[in-house]
Amino acid sequence: MGSLHSKTLISHQYKSPDPGKLRMELIQDHSRPPLVYVKGIPLIKYFAEALEEMKDLQVWPDDVLISTYPKSGTTWVSEILDRIYHWGDQEKCQQAPIFHRVPFLEFKVPEFPSGMEVLKETPAPRLLKTHLPLSLLPQALLDRKIKIIYMARNAKDVAVSYFNFYKMAKVHPDPGTWEDFLETFMTEKVSYGSWYQHVKEWWELRKQYPLLYLFYEDMKKDPKREIQKITEFVGQPLPEDILDQIVQQTSFKKMKENPMTNYSTIPDEIMDHTISPFMRKGTTGDWKNTFTVAQNERFDADYEKKMAGSDLHFYTEL
Repeated sequence: MGSLHSKTLISHQYKSPDPGKLRMELIQDHSRPPLVYVKGIPLIKYFAEALEEMKDLQVWPDDVLISTYPKSGTTWVSEILDRIYHWGDQEKCQQAPIFHRVPFLEFKVPEFPSGMEVLKETPAPRLLKTHLPLSLLPQALLDRKIKIIYMARNAKDVAVSYFNFYKMAKVHPDPGTWEDFLETFMTEKVSYGSWYQHVKEWWELRKQYPLLYLFYEDMKKDPKREIQKITEFVGQPLPEDILDQIVQQTSFKKMKENPMTNYSTIPDEIMDHTISPFMRKGTTGDWKNTFTVAQNERFDADYEKKMAGSDLHFYTEL
């Protein structure tokens, strides 16, 4: 067996933070802080604070970076890769939540291990995750030219999914109404800033770096074909039966029911699943149930301006 699928498990046993202590901490002053701007990019307050810690990031040659704009299939790609690395071993992939198996580099929330702390406990070969735009990415990740897998999703479905995520994940400011949030998204004032810039700059990066650029809509249409692309990119071709098993294990339905991927281990004080589940619908075209006709027309006109000159194209329905 190759080195990837023999990847050892996280060396420490996963433990949820003490819920009582968390509640006391969060009730004090942690809920819904305003975003903080770093180099012109709005970020969740705690994530902005984590950037200093990331300056010391030690990059290993066999690291693989998963990059996405939020709500674009990050957890999906992370779970697929972890299962590829473990040859679809269900038991190994059930031993810790996805955010412990794939460290989220800029993650920082009171009373939780930060992404960098989790990374220190993660043995090689490591999978890393980020939503950062290139201007905030630690230079070490680019200098080492490690393999990068980027997943992009159409802007309309991202906007709707992000609105619901803002409502349930209390590290974000209050999103207000859908109309308010759509304006915030279009004016690029949501956490992580501009979707338009994010998808375009990573698209351009593939010309200079070992980067596999995937589309959420392609993954929905033909998951087996896209997962096969990933296995070839990371140099880990799989037998047909294991590939089929991973396709089945990483379906939206399976992942939504799986506490190791659906973020249900996070306390309600941080993510309130009664407002909206972390994994909500996972479909393409759901934006039609939220956008009004007028909003859609306005969004399309704005989109054309912001994406002018780019050869990037997205499906907004399947």
